[in-house]
Amino acid sequence: MTLRNAPEKPVYVRIREVIADAILAGRYGDGDPLPSVRALAAEQGANPLTVAKAYQGFQDDGLVTVKRGVGMFVASGARAKLKASERDHFLAEEWPAIEARMHRLGISPADLLDDVKA
Repeated sequence: MTLRNAPEKPVYVRIREVIADAILAGRYGDGDPLPSVRALAAEQGANPLTVAKAYQGFQDDGLVTVKRGVGMFVASGARAKLKASERDHFLAEEWPAIEARMHRLGISPADLLDDVKA
């Protein structure tokens, strides 16, 4: 896992994206332990308080559960919840710009499918 190159985003947001990507990719499944705050901070070169803020956001969203004295774990259904959230964000925030660019360039959805098949 590495932080995405997006300096305009706060570090805790980039850390959340790294963790979310790992969950979506299946590297962490329901009930799997997540790296400790200190371990992830060392791995990412971030302040432990920043990592704790990222984890707190996941906990607030119900994506992570905490077992006191044991650690943080991926909550049941976290992958499905993240996938739905990412899909909604893509369709509402990213797709309109992609669709507009395709239109400007004269690219149809069929053209994309033809390119994939070739």
